[in-house]
Amino acid sequence: MRKKETQEHRLSVKADWHKYKWLYWMVIPVVLYYGIFMYIPMFGQVIAFQDYRPARGILGSDWVGLENFIDFFSSPFAWRVIRNTIIISFNEILFGFPAPIILALLLNEMSCRGYKKALQTVSYIPHFVSLVVMCGIIVDFTSSRGVITHIMEFFGVENQNLLANSSYFVPIYVISGIWKNIGWGSIIYLSTLSGVDENLYEAAAIDGAGRWQRLLHVTLPSLVPIIAIQLIMRVGNIMSAGAEKIILLYSPAVYETADTIASYVYRSGIQEQSYSLAAAVGMFNSVINLGLVVFANWFSRKFVDESLW
Repeated sequence: MRKKETQEHRLSVKADWHKYKWLYWMVIPVVLYYGIFMYIPMFGQVIAFQDYRPARGILGSDWVGLENFIDFFSSPFAWRVIRNTIIISFNEILFGFPAPIILALLLNEMSCRGYKKALQTVSYIPHFVSLVVMCGIIVDFTSSRGVITHIMEFFGVENQNLLANSSYFVPIYVISGIWKNIGWGSIIYLSTLSGVDENLYEAAAIDGAGRWQRLLHVTLPSLVPIIAIQLIMRVGNIMSAGAEKIILLYSPAVYETADTIASYVYRSGIQEQSYSLAAAVGMFNSVINLGLVVFANWFSRKFVDESLW
């Protein structure tokens, strides 16, 4: 019986291969990319438990156990970088996550197609601007002679380099992120809304529902599944506030509020060449993110009936 099932399974796999062989060939580069650049390097995480020396290599470096983790958590920077990472990520979720949803809802309600397309194009453009260029623009606009600084000075704010003020770093980081990603992020929600059955809107209108009621009872419920999935993935990145952007914007003057786990790993591993400490902090970061993804997935499946697995 088992032999027969095995033969049937082989025939099924063979038939599936012949039917979708070109799709399988297209998947191979993606699999190779993740295998080479994502999974194979995971074996290098062993240096988090070593006093790693490049000259000795992984096999020749001394084993130190949990010493690197203890050094990090006993350092004066541990609480600071963890706190800053959580604060920045929380603000990004609180203000940045709803922004593309709101934009998609607004665009969906527009009746003028020409104006709608123009607004979509304008909102998409910042996404295609290089992060380095965008950060350069932010640095210039928030300098003591920048446009934004002069506007704020008009409203009574002291003329200063805004990025050198720890009170302004997080708002600037979050607002610039919304500006860059709001248009691109709204695409997935707009595509979902385009698939909503028009009969639902017509039935709601016949029942006397106004535009606001149709939004609450038809449009938003149709977005719940994709919002839940997107939120799960966002929660899974809470401890991974963008290293590149922070490194391009921050300075020692604002380390107190701007230094995150990712930027600390960069300084420890690249600038100070403390490879083992950087690997230990990165491993801690990844474990926390994994736990957050599992929790968010469980919570969403239990209360929203949507999940990644």
